[in-house]
Amino acid sequence: MGFVILGATLGVLVVVWLERKISAAAQQRIGPEYAGPLGVLQPVADGLKLVFKEDIVPAQADSVLFTLGPILVVIPVFLSYLIVPFGQNLVITDLNIGIFIWIALSSIAPIGLLMSGYASNNKYSLLGGLRAAAQSISYEIPLAFAVLAIVMNCRIHCRTLSSGEPS
Repeated sequence: MGFVILGATLGVLVVVWLERKISAAAQQRIGPEYAGPLGVLQPVADGLKLVFKEDIVPAQADSVLFTLGPILVVIPVFLSYLIVPFGQNLVITDLNIGIFIWIALSSIAPIGLLMSGYASNNKYSLLGGLRAAAQSISYEIPLAFAVLAIVMNCRIHCRTLSSGEPS
């Protein structure tokens, strides 16, 4: 499990660095360059800054839900790496319904977004949480349909191959 979390974290660091460099090139800016060689340590610096920031909970907020919301958004992301096959013999868990578990795990994130917005006891934060959840769901539904179409096509193709019929 620790290997999965480390791999996922390193993957996120690389993707964030690439996003910043590519966005900077598109906008004709320099981008991150001071933190480490070519700015590769900038996502690490951002993560450290985030970890050491003061955790401010509004006075009227439900502190348990306010803290639990972001956790509920992040944990399914790390759990989804458990079902991803990284190679033919590099599988952490071998599930027959792995893609459906992945879709179910990705469906938990909007609940955490709503929970964070609601727990702050602020109407603007609630609207922001509703907007974030709606945006997450609007990306999730087409993604799920696209993945399920591939799974169904593969399932039909695998069935015709096993029966010996020409495809």
